[in-house]
Amino acid sequence: MPSSAPYYLKGSPMAIRFNRVVGWLARHGVSLAGSAEMSVRGRKSGRMQRVPVNPHAHGGSQYLVSARGHSQWVRNMRVAGGGELRVGRRVRAFTAVELPDEEKLPVLRTYLEKWGWEVNQYFQGVTARSSDEEIAAAAADHPVFRITVRN
Repeated sequence: MPSSAPYYLKGSPMAIRFNRVVGWLARHGVSLAGSAEMSVRGRKSGRMQRVPVNPHAHGGSQYLVSARGHSQWVRNMRVAGGGELRVGRRVRAFTAVELPDEEKLPVLRTYLEKWGWEVNQYFQGVTARSSDEEIAAAAADHPVFRITVRN
């Protein structure tokens, strides 16, 4: 019997260590291929939770895509409605609106084109070269937020 729980792929111990390094680098001003450290208020603790992310530009807007699925940062973002992106001393506050599944296709395709080398393993065989139908079928498993940076 299939699980009704939303898709989420927990990071391996190596991936968790890698993310800590990427987050530390971003906090200290080093962005790897455009990465940043995101802070979002925890829905239960109320404390800012930090996670490295790959902000993605598409069609004149910026997006955050959860490659691993319905993670804790996604659940926090749904409640908080925004957060902060940091690279070194530059901190940019943003608001976030989650896209419905039917609007994700072009964003997911370009995200996979840019970041596939890092995230393809989380998309269960779907890549930038997959058909529109295959990417659309995977959309529900990968939350996407359009972010608006407040200056």
